[in-house]
Amino acid sequence: MSTAQGARARARIEITAAIKDEARRQLAAEGAARLSLRAVARELGMVSSALYRYFPSRDDLLTALIIDAYDSLGESAEAAHEAADDPFERWITVCEAVRGWALDHPHEYALIYGTPVPGYTAPAATVPAAARVGLLLIGIARDAHRDPELARPPLADELRPEAERMAAGLAPDLPPAVVTALVAAWAQLYGLVGFELFGQFNRVVEDRETFFRHAVGQLARGVGLVPASS
Repeated sequence: MSTAQGARARARIEITAAIKDEARRQLAAEGAARLSLRAVARELGMVSSALYRYFPSRDDLLTALIIDAYDSLGESAEAAHEAADDPFERWITVCEAVRGWALDHPHEYALIYGTPVPGYTAPAATVPAAARVGLLLIGIARDAHRDPELARPPLADELRPEAERMAAGLAPDLPPAVVTALVAAWAQLYGLVGFELFGQFNRVVEDRETFFRHAVGQLARGVGLVPASS
């Protein structure tokens, strides 16, 4: 790559980052539904036509922000995962990392787990980043259930066909009962974080850190991350 090409590439990276930073500021101030390419361009001193060379539409910019948010969340969870050895503690630390990231990035969390943006449908390109935390939780369960002494969660007969379908798509090497419990725990994890972040715990839960750790510990037990004798 020539010096001129390298300079253009660096300039593109810097301008793209500036566009995203301004868009995140607008998310915090106005919400995702009111994100405007024209407003972003105006705040950056750019003409709209120049900004369109980086993001052809508002949806393209939203998709970039969503992928960045999922990746940032995933990186935090993965770093926490590496810091613990025991499956139960790995589960707890990953869940706490999700909560910590959300409290530090409330507007980005709202973008990916809050109210859907009217008129926007997330493309398949967002799926790998969105799956990072879920794959970590599946991996923790997979490692734990190599221990034959772990108790498997119960599975109602009427749920078995759906449980087997989910297991085939998500983790064929895990028992369907475990996969069902994992999907429920995944949803409950984000429900706990969302209730705290969006104010539903106000005047209900005061010691939220302790409450959260206890709650996700119960989720871990529901997935079977403790020996049957515990």
